[in-house]
Amino acid sequence: MQLKHALVALACTLAASGPALAQSQGVSKDTITLGSIQDLSGPLAGFGKQIRMGMQLRVDEINEQGGINGRKLALKVEDSGYDPKRAVLAAQKLVNQDKIFAMVGTIGTAPNVAAFPVMFDKNVLSFFPVTAAREMYEPHHRLKYSFASTYYDQVRLAAPKLVKEKGAKKVCTIYQDDEFGLEVLRGAEAGLKTIGVELAEKTSFKRGATDFSSQVARMKAAGCDFVVLGTLIRETIGTIGESRKIGFNPTFLGSAGAYTELIHKLGGKAMDGLYAAMTVQQPYLDEASQPIRFWANKYKTKFNEDPAVFSVYGYSLIDTFSKAAQKAGANLTTDSFITAMDSMTLEPDMFGSPTMTFSATKRLGNESSRLSQIQDGRWKVVSDYMK
Repeated sequence: MQLKHALVALACTLAASGPALAQSQGVSKDTITLGSIQDLSGPLAGFGKQIRMGMQLRVDEINEQGGINGRKLALKVEDSGYDPKRAVLAAQKLVNQDKIFAMVGTIGTAPNVAAFPVMFDKNVLSFFPVTAAREMYEPHHRLKYSFASTYYDQVRLAAPKLVKEKGAKKVCTIYQDDEFGLEVLRGAEAGLKTIGVELAEKTSFKRGATDFSSQVARMKAAGCDFVVLGTLIRETIGTIGESRKIGFNPTFLGSAGAYTELIHKLGGKAMDGLYAAMTVQQPYLDEASQPIRFWANKYKTKFNEDPAVFSVYGYSLIDTFSKAAQKAGANLTTDSFITAMDSMTLEPDMFGSPTMTFSATKRLGNESSRLSQIQDGRWKVVSDYMK
């Protein structure tokens, strides 16, 4: 009987300590273990590798400076190949075997959504995933933190502003026929409505398309002088390239999905004039700003590659994580981290990030973006943040 009582008492003790143990998963006396699921072998591998290198640069700097409240950061990265099924397996390994404290900077909407149940089941934070999808903070969840102004909001704010500036008469759109492209379309429609404008022509394409001649011909025939692009890298270059070829030269506006140095590197001179919504700026090695130039050269020295805007996303998100973890104090738990994050205001950094605020009910740090334009083969910031 006594043994039975002892076992019951032990079971109760374990049950009581269960959540407390789970909360501090990934935090030992001298280490905080972070996980990230990147695309290192699939269609977004270029971006995934840049995020990983940006994160690693900041992790190494923090560790060289003694860590966070005496603890070093350990970063474990798994490859999803941009496949949600592989993302679930990667999440299971990171959460259950590597015992990570938080998932940081995971790329892509579908891989993140697939990994959430695995993470949230073990009280693991989703911190600053690299995607501008609304699912990263909606529906609300205490473990979700997002930094990327959404594709919807980017275009909702940018389209009416630029249409008015250019005095455009007919606005059209070409968009990828999936959730990404539809979010751009919805943002464009909502924004244009505020200035009493409707889309004169809507054209779309299937993901993976390489020929945009029929869509471009339709927009030219409709007399469009302004085109909203629900396109990523290849499709942006293909649409603008085809337009130039047939003498169709409207104002082109893309979302942050088109804000990458690959557009002008791969598309060449024809890409000059393209506008895109963005937040932090593409870092060039000969950038006018001395701090960015210094940072870009440090990155190049470490990885033997030029940095890109995705490198900045990776670097900055680890920097923000470290500020919140520092503020949470020596007793770092999921709860103390959440309390610290929910009272934080993050001021703009050297890359021109917007001011970000979080609270128990507000988990998207920032809704605004600004505009850049490709001029003489490189991105230049051409507007302040749009509200």
